[in-house]
Amino acid sequence: MRQYGGRMTNDATPDISRNRLYPEIEPYAHGRLAVGPPHELYWEECGNPDGSPVLFLHGGPGAGIAASARRFFDPDHYRIILFDQRGAGQSTPHAETAGNDTAALVADIEALRRERGVEGWVVFGGSWGALLALTYAQSHPERCRGLILRGVFLGSRGEIDWFFDGMRRFFPEAGRAFAGHLPPSERDDLLAGFHRRLTDPDPAAHMPAALAWRRYETACSALIPRDEASVSRDGQQAALALARIEAHYFANKCFLHDGALLAGARRMAAIPGAIVQGRYDIVCPPHIADQLAAAWPMARYELIADAGHSAMEPGIATALVAATERFKTLE
Repeated sequence: MRQYGGRMTNDATPDISRNRLYPEIEPYAHGRLAVGPPHELYWEECGNPDGSPVLFLHGGPGAGIAASARRFFDPDHYRIILFDQRGAGQSTPHAETAGNDTAALVADIEALRRERGVEGWVVFGGSWGALLALTYAQSHPERCRGLILRGVFLGSRGEIDWFFDGMRRFFPEAGRAFAGHLPPSERDDLLAGFHRRLTDPDPAAHMPAALAWRRYETACSALIPRDEASVSRDGQQAALALARIEAHYFANKCFLHDGALLAGARRMAAIPGAIVQGRYDIVCPPHIADQLAAAWPMARYELIADAGHSAMEPGIATALVAATERFKTLE
């Protein structure tokens, strides 16, 4: 386990609940922030209005925030700020890809920081949220008191290819169903086939593709696969945002140059970090987190032996809460 600069030494995990998370909490404030047209972002705050600011960045891209995301943080200590990224969750327009790129999302974070009167904050993100946190930290290191990352994704071509080809080696039945959504003539390029359908304005084309995409990703996300027999109407709309926006970013190589975030780790030399990674994470394989940890000596790297990708797996959730506890010392 790599230690960061001796700044934090308390490794105790708080006994906060049987679910390893803090109790459910409701926002004390919420609102909307107009950013680059046509986008308007939904944001919310909970916890201690006078507390230490922490920003939660959801994954996907396109997944949106969930109520459970508020529960990684001590509400007595933290001022917890969450928002739905462009096209996701309650932000509008729903599932919109126009004007939706990585640089725009970084600019949105800064706009939200200024709007909420925050000088600096801890940034917490998993999967796509980890990529966005890293991109933000390398662009605005003076605003980051620390980073807490889970299931690291760096947006490289190899990682994008892995989503379509590598994951199927471990979940062949899920991969077979995913590829089977396309005709045989299109299965040599799954991204192109799905991107074409997901961006089709006809719901008869984009909705079945979105549901197939979400089922595939969900099946590969946990150490023990979950079975989703039915999807509500709200769930269908969430699946569309996730699948369409992910396909948009993947088709554009996440709007990043290969290796950019590893090379940029030197800009985070003064930022303490925590990297929590599942040993059996099939969506974001551990060698990516390992590469980041080697390039960022200020990060504490923790590999969870009995976990996959999901933040809600017991070992992952426990380690993330322990990290937020340690980061209370960053004042």
